Amino acid sequence: MAAPQHRRTALERIEKFLSGTYFTDCNLRGRGALFGDRCPPASLSCFQTPQRIPYEEAVGREFRAAQVGDSFGPTWETCWFKVELSIPLAWAGQEVHFVWESDGEGMVWHDAQPVQGLTKEGEKTSYILTSSLKETEPHSLTLYVELACNGLFGAGKGTMIAPPDPDRRFTLSKAELVVFNRDVYELLMDLEILLGMAQLLGEENQRSFQALYAANQMVNVCNVTDPSTFPAARDLAAAIFSQRNGESQHTIHAVGHCHIDSAWLWPYEETIRKCARSWVTVVRLMERNPELTFACSQAQQFEWVRSWYPGLYTQIQDLVAKGRFIPVGGTWVEMDGNLPSGESMVRQFLQGQRFFQEQFGRICSEFWLPDTFGYSAQLPQLMRGCGIRRFLTQKLSWNLVNTFPHHTFFWEGIDGSQVLTHFPPGDSYGMQGRVEEVLKTVKNNKEKGRVNHSAFLFGFGDGGGGPTQEMLDRMKRMSDTDGLPRVQLSTPGRLFSALEKESSQLCTWVGELFLELHNGTYTSQAQIKKGNRECERILHDVEVLSALAAARGGAFRYPASQLQRLWRLLLLNQFHDVLPGSCIQLVVEDALQYYTEIRRAGARLQEEAVRALCGELLQPEAGSTGSILVLNTLPWERTEVISRTGPAGAETLALVTVPSMGYAMVREPLLPPQPVAVRKQEDGSVAMENGVIAVCLDTMGRLTSLRLVGSERESVPDGCYANQFALFDDIPLYWDAWDVMDYHLETRKPVTTLLKPLEITLAGGLRGSASFSLRIGESSTLTQEIILDATCPYLRFLTQVEWKEAHKFLKVEFPAQVRSTSATYEIQFGHLQRQTHWNTSWDWARFEVWAHKWLDLSEHGFGLALLNDCKYGASAHGNVLSLSLLRAPKSPDATADIAHHQFTYAVMPHRGSFQDAGVIQCAYNLNFPLHAVLASSAQCAAWSAFSVSSPAVVLETIKQAEDRPDAVVARLYEAHGSTVIAWLQTALPVKEAMLCDLLEQPVARGRLALEQQGVRLSFTPFRVLSVLLVLAQ
Repeated sequence: MAAPQHRRTALERIEKFLSGTYFTDCNLRGRGALFGDRCPPASLSCFQTPQRIPYEEAVGREFRAAQVGDSFGPTWETCWFKVELSIPLAWAGQEVHFVWESDGEGMVWHDAQPVQGLTKEGEKTSYILTSSLKETEPHSLTLYVELACNGLFGAGKGTMIAPPDPDRRFTLSKAELVVFNRDVYELLMDLEILLGMAQLLGEENQRSFQALYAANQMVNVCNVTDPSTFPAARDLAAAIFSQRNGESQHTIHAVGHCHIDSAWLWPYEETIRKCARSWVTVVRLMERNPELTFACSQAQQFEWVRSWYPGLYTQIQDLVAKGRFIPVGGTWVEMDGNLPSGESMVRQFLQGQRFFQEQFGRICSEFWLPDTFGYSAQLPQLMRGCGIRRFLTQKLSWNLVNTFPHHTFFWEGIDGSQVLTHFPPGDSYGMQGRVEEVLKTVKNNKEKGRVNHSAFLFGFGDGGGGPTQEMLDRMKRMSDTDGLPRVQLSTPGRLFSALEKESSQLCTWVGELFLELHNGTYTSQAQIKKGNRECERILHDVEVLSALAAARGGAFRYPASQLQRLWRLLLLNQFHDVLPGSCIQLVVEDALQYYTEIRRAGARLQEEAVRALCGELLQPEAGSTGSILVLNTLPWERTEVISRTGPAGAETLALVTVPSMGYAMVREPLLPPQPVAVRKQEDGSVAMENGVIAVCLDTMGRLTSLRLVGSERESVPDGCYANQFALFDDIPLYWDAWDVMDYHLETRKPVTTLLKPLEITLAGGLRGSASFSLRIGESSTLTQEIILDATCPYLRFLTQVEWKEAHKFLKVEFPAQVRSTSATYEIQFGHLQRQTHWNTSWDWARFEVWAHKWLDLSEHGFGLALLNDCKYGASAHGNVLSLSLLRAPKSPDATADIAHHQFTYAVMPHRGSFQDAGVIQCAYNLNFPLHAVLASSAQCAAWSAFSVSSPAVVLETIKQAEDRPDAVVARLYEAHGSTVIAWLQTALPVKEAMLCDLLEQPVARGRLALEQQGVRLSFTPFRVLSVLLVLAQ
């Protein structure tokens, strides 16, 4: 009999019928029983080890008896279990699962192969042994379970991002054989989707009521103790699911996904196992769901699985060939989008795309960076240079202040390159296939009416996990059901092809994709930032010197394989939770160890290259004082003061001139046109001058005056101090290592506690300097040597800090007598402007931004630049330039930055524009010191391997071509923001020159003529060009 129905009671009736908490004595989930008969293992034994050991070693160890309820630990240990199973004969014809529940991450091994990841947090707690037990199947088998003593998100003490609890124990709460009642499961799935439709389509939607009444009627016909009533209930659901959508309905492209942080709240080594646990689970799902597709990024993770799990890797290669397991991204790791240099970003793509081409016969056509903390405005050009015209992310949905106005749009970089960009409108890369998520995807889509397709990435992520059978079964029911968007299992390629067909009405976003959150990551873990910048320099120099040495002929071989190994270590550390400093202490230790290895191996390779390049010049004759050979790896002539340690350990200075990308022998150092003069005034202040700049310093090392000599123009405003340190309270809302909040600016305290007043340390000549010490905060100290070199247009600040603070932020400020509404910041292969005012919410959300080697504040005719050798956080508000130096977050690493730090920054006043004044070149000079080596007293002409005719063009990279030992790749970029013709000149024996892309493939019609003046290259603003130079043997 039809009875009146109240919407709320009907909804709650269905909820309770599915509940795992209420009325479980008589509802479908409890009495209906997803699991029927159960049976414990015939035998359970284990051993524990602090190492992550291979299967072959584990099975040979001695196992001891264990039981359910035992706990294991501490954190990061590994337990191996031997599980002997005997399936009861009475279960013939039934679906049998092995159920395993623990708060650690598990991997099931069978017949010496990994077969299933088991992680309670990832909703994977059973391994299907058989879908219908046959009498002929073996009823006894032995499994091994490798249990990591860490959860999906590490082992944070109290909260997810707290430092790991080193003493955590992990409990085995379930290990048993069960009969799985598939009919109960299917009915639960039907009712879950109908309930979602009833709840979420809204009271004004008739489809909501159709779903509600169908579900209510299913409860009526369903006797939970009588499975014979289930088919009739399922028919009611099928009637709803089979009612189709109209042609205009939005199409959701569902793609399996499993974002795995290459290191974060767990170390790199654990990520290797996370990849295997997650991906083997995907392979198992694909066996049962032929329609499942899975997008997977990060070449490094594929390489890990290839090395450690070859059997699994072979299965993955087969699925890649079938188009189901889909490599995406094209990079070595999902790197930070702001801090890596331009060349590092090129190498992310070069190493990634070459790996995918070698292993799978194809490169990736989509850049995939869903979880990175902002995106440089140079990325579109780099993507296109690496064969990519499509980009997917979603991180800007995390913006704290402004809602980004698009989900599908064209993104245009600083050079004008465009890529089609898509943000999944559900604002997540870890969907679970629920009704609310597909409805949010449609409702949230900001391109309604412009495009009718969107991405839906489903699967547990961050700590791995990936898709589940439940997710797939939910989406099957929503594939084409009236009232819901059309949900298709698809691929990134199909999605972007559909978007390209609809792209004529899309808008364009020009410039950086700035994340209005996580801007503390430009400063956290300063030693990682310094290691990154230093190692980028080391690899640059080794490549330049090795390429030149190889080109000069002889026995020297370019160290391609060693350089690839070192680059891959550097690229790994650029992962978006490592370089940003948002990782645990174990990861920091690994990262610093990798930098140490790059420094060590890089020094050896550089020494070998210099010996091969300049061998006959490096033999000091017995008893002679010898000369010094000075090498310059930058593409312009440099005149600088160098310091070298003499035989007795004394430091001596010399002013030298070295040609572009070459070397010079120095016997008699140059005399400066004007020596540095240093004077101490009666009030304790110090004045320094070198004929280029003149500076006045007070006893606390602050600049009261900074002038260009020969100009009355003062850089420091009246009554202000430059080189003023300021300490801020730094307590974010939650994401400690990640965030610095706008309100930190309200807590500024100038650092004014003097420990040791300014004293002259070098009296002048080739170099003048003065030193002082300050107390910072409670217990930290800062010592600084302020250095002025002969002929140098900038003043250097060599800074040492003993940093022992908690939740404090140290910056240094340079107020400038300059008025401009925008400041300029160096980014990868170029620069961009950001506002110095807070007119709009988009402006003030950029209260803390990032830059690379320099930032500049200029008005017409004059400006002030701030250079640095390892810092990234910065800001310019009003007329104050600020460089962010140190933070002190306490999670996820309680020891973050508590250490000794050394870094250098510099200030450079200039006439005219920063371009014409050479700010860009000076910042390079600060970051790439000249190399001095002892040499013989033989005569030797200065030698220059490469030079460029235009100061607007920077020759960034010289390396051997990847596939051609007889060729060199020269990478140049236009740095001023101008259209210019430049000539690349070289002393190398070049027989052929052609343009190539960033993957070093020659471009169509790219052949270049070899002329008297060199190779003629045509640049538009910020264009990056790569030239393949084939050498005569």
